[in-house]
Amino acid sequence: MTIKTIYSFGEGKAEWKELLGGKGANLAEMTRVGLPVPPGFTITTEACRAFFAEGERLPEQVTLELRDALMELQTLTGKELGNPNAPLLLSVRSGAVHSMPGMMDTILNLGLNDETVKGLAQLTGNPRFAYDCYRRLIQMFGDVVLGLDHYHFEQIMERHKHAAGLRLDTELSAKHLHAIIEEYQAFILDKTDQPFPQDPFEQLRQAVEAVFQSWNNARARIYRKIHHIPDDLGTAVNVQSMVFGNRGNDSGTGVAFTRNPATGEKELYGEFLLNAQGEDVVAGIRTPRPINDLAHSMPEVYEELTSIAHKLEQHYQDMQDIEFTVEQGRLYILQTRNGKRTAQAAVKIAVDLVKENVIDREEALLRIEPEQIERLLHRQFAELGDRKAWVKGLPASPGAATGRIVFTADDAERWTKAGEAVILVRPETTPDDIHGILAAKGILTSRGGMTSHAAVVARGMGKACICGCEELRIDGSQKRVSAGERVLHEGDRISIDGSTGQIFIGELPMIEPVLSPECEELLTWADEMRRLQVRTNADTPEDAKKARSFGAEGIGLCRTEHMFMDAARLPVMQKMIMAETLAERKEALAELLPMQKEDFAGLFRAMEGLPVTIRLLDPPLHEFVPDLEELLVESTKQQMAGSIDPHKRKEQEQWIKKVRALNEANPMLGHRGCRLALTYPEIAEMQVEAILQAAEECQSQGIPVQVEIMIPLVGHVNELKRMRQIIEGAAMKRTERNGSPVTFRVGTMIEVPRAALTADEIAAEADFFSFGTNDLTQMTFGYSRDDAEGKFLHTYVDEKILPENPFMVLDRNGVGKLVRWASQQGRQTNPQLKLGICGEHGGEKQSIQFCHEVGLDYVSCSPYRVPLARLAAAQAEVKERRKQRISR
Repeated sequence: MTIKTIYSFGEGKAEWKELLGGKGANLAEMTRVGLPVPPGFTITTEACRAFFAEGERLPEQVTLELRDALMELQTLTGKELGNPNAPLLLSVRSGAVHSMPGMMDTILNLGLNDETVKGLAQLTGNPRFAYDCYRRLIQMFGDVVLGLDHYHFEQIMERHKHAAGLRLDTELSAKHLHAIIEEYQAFILDKTDQPFPQDPFEQLRQAVEAVFQSWNNARARIYRKIHHIPDDLGTAVNVQSMVFGNRGNDSGTGVAFTRNPATGEKELYGEFLLNAQGEDVVAGIRTPRPINDLAHSMPEVYEELTSIAHKLEQHYQDMQDIEFTVEQGRLYILQTRNGKRTAQAAVKIAVDLVKENVIDREEALLRIEPEQIERLLHRQFAELGDRKAWVKGLPASPGAATGRIVFTADDAERWTKAGEAVILVRPETTPDDIHGILAAKGILTSRGGMTSHAAVVARGMGKACICGCEELRIDGSQKRVSAGERVLHEGDRISIDGSTGQIFIGELPMIEPVLSPECEELLTWADEMRRLQVRTNADTPEDAKKARSFGAEGIGLCRTEHMFMDAARLPVMQKMIMAETLAERKEALAELLPMQKEDFAGLFRAMEGLPVTIRLLDPPLHEFVPDLEELLVESTKQQMAGSIDPHKRKEQEQWIKKVRALNEANPMLGHRGCRLALTYPEIAEMQVEAILQAAEECQSQGIPVQVEIMIPLVGHVNELKRMRQIIEGAAMKRTERNGSPVTFRVGTMIEVPRAALTADEIAAEADFFSFGTNDLTQMTFGYSRDDAEGKFLHTYVDEKILPENPFMVLDRNGVGKLVRWASQQGRQTNPQLKLGICGEHGGEKQSIQFCHEVGLDYVSCSPYRVPLARLAAAQAEVKERRKQRISR
């Protein structure tokens, strides 16, 4: 390496986030604008990547620069690492490009050893403070650097507290702490065969390496996977001179948000602890006090903090998450970053910042992740009536959740995989619990506050969370939790309301969500901005109405096969399938016709003149008949019993014969889609008749209609040409009878690769294309979705064989090329060709971005993803406009 790998806080800039990490860039920026930041330096992400390239060893150049940076820091502070007469103590913290709260490691009080601790005690006149700092260093170093579980250190300390009859850590005297330190050191020597290092520079070198290594710990990898953060970015390391919040009751530490991260309200929000270090607040070991109490404990500090918070929010133009320490009445800012927030808060903050003229509407739209809009559509508890809460804690992350109690992260993951909804109940969570938090529906802790690890991570994931419910007595070993006289065990159901902090025994009923006024306003801005239309996939009037309430501009896919699965209709459908003659089949279709007519009329009424795309019957016919093996087993049982009716016996034989006739080696590539209608045109004719009857009925009632008939699974232009003839022939017969023609479009779903490749030919017979990317992905990759996702696809994604699950995020380089080619070729043949997408990708932000770039006219998605799609479509337009402005 020849490039510079370490920068002092005074050298860096906010724009160097990729190099210095988010924390390092912000420390540099705060130093530059004159805020009270303890001095230090940042070891870059380049150094981290070099560390891994050299086999997880600190490169020699980095070690040399580390010594030089340390010398400069010693000169700046007038203190020296390892000097008992003027000891410099350091914090060593990770700082990735993207905020990953609690996922990587931190070491505080570095530089203390058996000699410097005595010097610190003498200089401060406070031996208890000095030995408390040393105790913390050994515990963190043992955990982070030496890999010894912090639980063992906690057990040693708990044993000493119990022996002394003490309850709180802060009650331990210097003598107690000295004894704990000796036992810590003996434990380290016993477990590692190496003493705790007394050389402060060796402590620093090992600490830097350990923080780099924590980039690849299990919880960090899981967090990156959840939030789609690239694995190759690496982390920076921030080395900062220590300030101490544990020097007495005129000292303390805390976390403050410039706005409420749960609701978005404009108020200073956070917590602090007197006589504590920073990890005490975020670890959730002690339950802190609300930040407003600081106005009474330290009014001048509170006033200064409020002023700095306002400056930082104005400077970064976003809600800030600030870590601070007060040392003997003096305020220091240790970190600021854009704060994690709930979806509700994110929307309110973005809208409010526009109204406060801090950002414009374009920026507000880009500030919201589309998935956050989807989280706002999670259900809430219904009215509780006289129902009383069992206990109440701190409302750390809003939302309602019901599930079975589990007490470990591993159990949460295991139970969830088995199909159970769970609530993870813990005294406090640690970063190692990330997989359990991900799996659980909600999190409940008895300790910690609203800025603890559990709260911050839950808010980022949109999970309901209640913290600091001190009434709870959690016994993880016995797998039970109690409050008052009531005891609950693992597997019992509870319901938690993260908006109020209330916990209820049992399962509570849920209600459908309603978008907030701020969300409605943001989506109105999105509608004014976006070019892509947003439709919905809906098969029932109820789904259609719900989608319209969320802003859908039509139905992009009605799957008519879904209309025949209920108990009342299935026998009629089976009768049609069982028919041996055309006359028998038409008789059954005549029974289905009025059912279909009512289905379509309901959709037209719900859409009130917006386009409705109806796909003709698609799935293989065998999906509507019983399983062959079950039929054979039942037939054998009845024959053995000797009591079967001859008529029943004949019917069974007919079923077995028909099911065998319908059996296919690969039904998803078999007799389905347009192939079914070309073989049995009377089925398509019945559906077209039902569509036209429904349209005429609605028009006669003054309800406008836009009808689009979509032909599934076309692979050759002649298939579409023949299907169009069948459809138009059925429409002409109806017009001849009634004299009131209904206008309609005929198009096709592009879901076969050959259709995409010959789109120029197919477009001559089509009024529109709708890309069915679910099947197009299956056929392009040669994957059966059900088999792939159940057997190997997760391994492909985990091992980076594929960057994403292609059934969730559109595969641009393969499936995307087919979509792009078909769009271009289709419009060359038919410039008026309307283009849309109706696969599940129509509700996914990256795929919507691609649809915008390709020039599609609309995306169609499930009703509850419509708001997400509206925002994602607007973001695609904003990004394009910004790119054009830059290029000019």
